[in-house]
Parts: sequence; structure tokens; C-alpha cells
Amino acid sequence: MTELVICGNCIDELERLSPESADLIFADPPYWMRVDGVLKRVEGTDFDGCQDGWDQFESLGDYEAFTESWLRGCCRVLKPSGSIWVIGGMQCIYTIGAIMQRLGFWFINDVIWHKRNPTPNFMGTRLNNSHETLLWAAKSKKAKYTFNYRTAKELNDENVTADEYAKGMRRQLGSVWRFPVCSGAERLRDESGQKLHSTQKPAELLHRIIAISSKLGDLVLDPFGGTMTTGAEAKRLGRQYIMIERDERYCEYGRQRLEAVRFEDAPIARAIYDQKPIRVTMEEMLAKRVFVPGEAFYMRSGEAVATLDKTGKLWLSGELLDMHTSAARARRVKAKRINGFDYWYVIRDGARVSISELREAYRESLASDDPLAGDAQ
Repeated sequence: MTELVICGNCIDELERLSPESADLIFADPPYWMRVDGVLKRVEGTDFDGCQDGWDQFESLGDYEAFTESWLRGCCRVLKPSGSIWVIGGMQCIYTIGAIMQRLGFWFINDVIWHKRNPTPNFMGTRLNNSHETLLWAAKSKKAKYTFNYRTAKELNDENVTADEYAKGMRRQLGSVWRFPVCSGAERLRDESGQKLHSTQKPAELLHRIIAISSKLGDLVLDPFGGTMTTGAEAKRLGRQYIMIERDERYCEYGRQRLEAVRFEDAPIARAIYDQKPIRVTMEEMLAKRVFVPGEAFYMRSGEAVATLDKTGKLWLSGELLDMHTSAARARRVKAKRINGFDYWYVIRDGARVSISELREAYRESLASDDPLAGDAQ
């Protein structure tokens, strides 16, 4: 299990890592945040961009050369089946995106992180800067990257009513994500109580990215480790991680943070929602006595309209049909076939039971290595 914090320059350290070893990369590079004029924070103090040494560059050419160097390193380390997320503000994201395209990365999505609590611009000289942009890309156009689609739906609690959410109703996750900026107890502070890092990202943002675009046990790489939020969420979700960070102070505090994190085993971490069910056939279930030849198949309304044949097909009005065609016929719908597992019932212990429920019970028995012996009536 790789859990590694490397203190060093990311361009040099990326060259030392094994090629095609990372399943997922998250990069929060220097934004080279240039601010002209005076902007005000909520409490009235001046906001003049990021003054940390790691965010200072001499020129656009200097920043472009730096960006291309670390992106080339990431491209070398990323698996063909991996993907990369890069976050940036308006000052840098277009520069970064153009270089990514030039290097052959294939964009999957751009995502807007809409900040619920942005810094207002009290001077009224421009729009309130209330978002940052994330670029999600694969190594090539044909890459078979990981995307846990149903897990993403499960994490989507926006545009769903409380009643719908309670009933398990989910909608496809969109490309506008609303999270507050990192603040309060979540923000790491130094020995004097001052915030440790100027641009610490919220854990919720990294949790979502790692959960939807990697698998349990995958290796997550962050070339700009900072306060190790990526590593913390990777560890929490049962992924391996390599964090690269040049600032020794960040590394020291980050290691302490990571030591306190534990794997939280949960359906989201395992992407249970995206696991494909075990494929089973009617013939197999007949052999295991989940169903028996000659038993009646019912519609939900209660009438017995079909009889199960030893082949796994159904006799309906004198014709031997597969269960999907027979379901469409029995329901008198226009479609030639509908999913029979959604409509057919059998009798068990004097009550109608969906054949879908019996199939799921059989699948669970296979998963637990405890073969089911059905007692059909």
C-alpha cells in the first residue's frame, strides 16, 4: 500500500516516479494570481492576490514553460486508463488548458466549482469572482478511463427534493458543483493560529473527484500536495497516494494530518452502485430450483397468464416465448419486448413475489458462496 509524501520540486520528482503508474492525478498548480487595482475582502482588508513565493513568475513565457514541464511529467506517469483533474482560476486555466491540448490530453469535462461563500468585490469594478474551473482529461481520446457514473449520481444531492432523496431518487451529476471555500475547523493552521496555506481546497471537492474517477486501491497522485487534502481523501476512500510538495513546512503539517486519517469503508468508497450484477440465466436458476418447470407466472394484477417451460421460456396463449416478449404480450403494450423481470411474479409461501427479487437473492447467494435452494410452490 503506497502512502507517500515526497518533499521536493514536482518537475524533478515526477521524473523519478515509475512511468504509467498513477490511476488518477489531481493538480492544483500555482495560479500566478495577478491582481490590478484594489479589491476588498469581506472584512474590508485589501486583497492583492497570492503573495506566496511559489505563485510568483517573471512572465507569461516563464509560467507556460513551468506548466508544460509539470504536465509532461504527469503525462508520463499517468496510466493509459487514468485521468487527470486540474483546477485553476481565470488567470491560468486557459493557459493550462491550451498546453494540455497541445500535449495530447483529451478533455472529458470542464467543471465549475461555484463557491457558496466567495470574497465579495466591494469596489464594484468587476463581477464577483465566485468560481474556479476544473479540467478533467484523459491521456488520449480512446482512453478507457474510470468514471463511476452511478456513484456520481449518488453523490448528487442538488436539484433533488428531500422526499425524492429519501426515496433513493438521484439525478445525473452535472458540471456545476457548489461547495463553500475551505474555512473554519477544516482549514489547517500553524503554531501561531494563522492559516497554513493560502489556497487550501475543501475536502468535499476532492472527495467527489476521487470517488467518481478512481477505484478502491487505485494510486492517486498530487504533484502540488500543499496541505495534503488529496492524500487525506484518497486514504479515507481506500486509495493509495503519492503527494509531492516542495515546501517542507507544508509537508510536516500534511504528514501529521494524514496520520490521523483512517479508511472509511462505505458503498461510495467501493463504488458499489457501479458494480455490475452477476449474470445469471433462467436455465441456471431452473437447475438450482429457484424456479421449477410448469409453475405459473403472474402479472401484478393477480391473474396467472403464463406457464414456465423447462427451457426457461414461457407458454402464453399456446406460444412458447421468451419472458421479455411474453411480458409485452401479456401487458398488451406496443413494444415487442419489455424487461420481463420487472413484470412477472410467482407464488412463494402463498404470496406473489417478483421474479426479480428471486434473481437478486440468487445473485447474493453466489456472491456469498452459499448456493440457494429455492422452494418453489
